[in-house]
Amino acid sequence: MNKLLEIKNLGKSFTIHSLDKHIKASQNINIDVEKGEFIGIVGKSGSGKSTILKCIYRAYKASSGEIWYNSAKFGRIDLTTTDERRIIHLRRYEIGYVSQFLHVMPRTTTIEIVEQALLDMGSDKEYAREEAAKILTHFELDRSLWDTYPNNFSGGEKLRLNIARAMVKKPRLLLLDEPTASLDNASKLRVKELIEQLKAQGTTMVGIFHDIEFMQDVCDKQFNIADGRISR
Repeated sequence: MNKLLEIKNLGKSFTIHSLDKHIKASQNINIDVEKGEFIGIVGKSGSGKSTILKCIYRAYKASSGEIWYNSAKFGRIDLTTTDERRIIHLRRYEIGYVSQFLHVMPRTTTIEIVEQALLDMGSDKEYAREEAAKILTHFELDRSLWDTYPNNFSGGEKLRLNIARAMVKKPRLLLLDEPTASLDNASKLRVKELIEQLKAQGTTMVGIFHDIEFMQDVCDKQFNIADGRISR
């Protein structure tokens, strides 16, 4: 197998100037991810799990280390130093991110949110509408909600919509930040089904969890993180 992602000695620190405090969120993180693998990272709240994903996605700029990604367009690049133009391209076409929170443009309907993910990749309107309908149906988001704004959705409905928007693109690399945190068991199973489908199609995934037991049979490797340090 070929490595899609190599995280080398990654570190991320934050400075709270008002308190004159320096916090080391992640230290000396080393993870290799092969193409098509699903890597699970487990740890308590505040242990540094989300920091790793946000550094990969470049929502956070790493303080130290390297994150080498094998891009379909750019070849092997270091995500910690590559320019913003390339990061924008990768987010649109290659790297998906599922967070616990839904951030969308105001006055955009549920189905438009999912459609737009495909339209941004160059898909035509008809294909985007068909695929959006399929994935919203899979997650059992009531059809009466498709043409409404998600402002008043429950936490679970917003998370399902967030997952649908990321997964409909079938990205090369999918980052999952507590993807089942506020879901009921039936919705968790649907997330798991799609993860298995994406994995079968070749998508590489890195997911973080409080409790990895639910995903254990689809994870290829599991890492534990505590106090910003990672171990197998």
